[in-house]
Parts: sequence; structure tokens; C-alpha cells
Amino acid sequence: MKVILLERIENLGQMGDEVTVKNGYARNFLLPQKKALRANKENRAYFETQKAIIEATNIKRKEEAQDLAKRMAGLSVAIIKQASEQGQLYGSVSGRDVCEAIKEAGFNIERRQVVLDQAIKNIGVFDIKIALYPEVAQTVKVTVARTQEDVKKLDKEEAKKDALKEQEVA
Repeated sequence: MKVILLERIENLGQMGDEVTVKNGYARNFLLPQKKALRANKENRAYFETQKAIIEATNIKRKEEAQDLAKRMAGLSVAIIKQASEQGQLYGSVSGRDVCEAIKEAGFNIERRQVVLDQAIKNIGVFDIKIALYPEVAQTVKVTVARTQEDVKKLDKEEAKKDALKEQEVA
């Protein structure tokens, strides 16, 4: 199916590009999310008349995302979960858990903005990417532990590791 992109889509194209995508991707994601229009005469004409407004909206969204990324810089959140003595979680930490922890820290993000390659199944400190806008992303440090005391211990260990890395570089 040919579609006209209304915003930049990673690995697909820029705003205004006419691209061919699979029918399901267009029907189930691009069209309902208002990220694209079907490529036909009426929609091409509509896009050309609305191009300036769409560009202004996209620029405004990107600036808001960049502002949020600046405010989120250095953010560290803790997630308390039950785990075995070896550090294996009973269950896992998903994108939803990370999203809720970030919301509790005072930032309004959506679950789909949390980029997890795989679920977190162990105790530890993890760097999680938050995709705020197609070109704007921020990394958040997520500490997964059994108790608040464990969170403090893990954060101290992570700080020591970071200090050692900085000494090796220098």
C-alpha cells in the first residue's frame, strides 16, 4: 500500500515521502495513529494544502520532546520487585513498569515510548532508552531491587563502576 508520511518515521522516511508499506502496517499502525495518509489524488492535494501546518505541528512536538529530554537528563528511578537470593526476579520488569516509575518521578510519557529489547529478569542497574520523538531519545537509569536498601547499595556500586571507567579513560 502506498502512503504519504505525515511525520518522520524511523527506518521508513521523512514527512511528505510517499512510501510503500505492507497493508497491515498501514491499516493497523500508520493510519489509525494519523502518521500517514493513503496515497491518492485527494490526499496528495490535502497534504499540499496542509503541509505548512503539519510542519509547524511537527516542529512544535519535537521542541517539546527536546525540552522533556533535557529535564529527564540524569533521571534515575527505582523499581522494587520480589526476587530470589541469586537475584532472579519472580516475573519480570516490563515497559509498563518502567513507564509507571517514570510517571511517579513526575514525567508524562507513554508506555510505547519505553524501548526495551527484552524484559528485565534480574536485579541490577539498567540503562533504558526512552524514545520521546523520532529524533529525540533519552536514557534513564533504572535500578531493579528487592528493597530500598538494596537500591541504595546498587546505586553506590554503579557509581563506583562509573568512577573507575572515568579513571581508565583519563
